[in-house]
Amino acid sequence: MAVPAVRAGLVLLLAYLSVRRRVPEDVDRVGSALVQHLGLLFVPAAVGVVLFLPQLRSHGLAVALALVVSVVLTIAVPALVLRVLARPR
Repeated sequence: MAVPAVRAGLVLLLAYLSVRRRVPEDVDRVGSALVQHLGLLFVPAAVGVVLFLPQLRSHGLAVALALVVSVVLTIAVPALVLRVLARPR
């Protein structure tokens, strides 16, 4: 099973910062700049919504239902797994 390079890099960065017990100034500066401009990452999604607005209007109920079901499952499945794994043995 291959681990994506992005995830491996984030895990290595987390380990490095945990060992150092502080965030270097350069990393803090870059991270702060990225967080300040995080809204730009949502522009492509907004363009996609506007582009497919006619299809969203015709299939709005199905899209809304799929979103609700996926959110409920995203919350419920980890909660159930935690409940099973946290049982006293």
